[in-house]
Amino acid sequence: MKKLTKTMGTLLLGSISVLLTACGSEEETSNTQDDEKVKIVTTIAQIGEPLSVIGGDRVQVESLMGPSVDPHLYNATQGDISTIDQADIIFYNGLDLEANMVEIFNEISESKPVLAVGEEISEDSLLEDEEGAIDPHIWFDLNLWKQALDAAVDELKEYSPEHANYFEENKQEYFEGLLDVNQEAEKIADIPESQRVLVTAHDAFGYFGSMHDMKVIGLQGLSTDDELGVSDINETIEIIKEHEVPAIFVESSINEDSIQAVIDGAKSEGVNVELGGELYSDAMGESGTEDGTYTGMYEHNINTIHEALLKGVE
Repeated sequence: MKKLTKTMGTLLLGSISVLLTACGSEEETSNTQDDEKVKIVTTIAQIGEPLSVIGGDRVQVESLMGPSVDPHLYNATQGDISTIDQADIIFYNGLDLEANMVEIFNEISESKPVLAVGEEISEDSLLEDEEGAIDPHIWFDLNLWKQALDAAVDELKEYSPEHANYFEENKQEYFEGLLDVNQEAEKIADIPESQRVLVTAHDAFGYFGSMHDMKVIGLQGLSTDDELGVSDINETIEIIKEHEVPAIFVESSINEDSIQAVIDGAKSEGVNVELGGELYSDAMGESGTEDGTYTGMYEHNINTIHEALLKGVE
């Protein structure tokens, strides 16, 4: 009986050994596969998420700025520096969106590929504010964002030429999907032109307004670092009264106090304007959700604006 027990123990130990060896081999294979992927780091998810789709299983993408994060004010953490250091290639928007990180990117560009995708777009296509500052929120123009992603994919193909055809095919398929988003945006035309006024917390929707024929009012300027004064609120209330705007919007990455101040100020003057909902401006939704994709975020904004501004229209 002891002999049988000893034999069974030997077999059991052998089985565990084989199992551990197999698991170790699987883990080693998995690590090897990860090591073979191009490690991409982006600042905003509007760049990262499309590249994860286009890059497929040939890339590993990490975006530093998640939901509700304001890129205008963002400062790199020690963890970000480590993540950037381990990346193969880095993409950021540029055009002064990530103003506090430019020095880091300039330094790291001496040792690895770094591309500001927004700065690959012709200056003739970029919007400026009254003081001549360039509007960095180019992802709200679907056509301009295709140009930005084009530049990113070209950089990716140059870094990993053996996968160039794969990246190109995926990019073309992704761009075809953007046509559906553009078609969805046509419903904005349902809103009477006189009421096609988009009031938000800061001036992030200029390209959206230009593309979809909307007047856009941002309480703050292009950057959330810009000061907001009582005169800005009062001027916005006058526009709301003039155009009979039924609703205004908060942004997911910005405190809603300024928008609430407009609603309260309008109410004190006998004007009823509602909170139309939350829009995604400088940040997208949670990863793994529809709003956490570029196309889903864009369509969320379209539908939220459409529903809120159509209220009260006969």
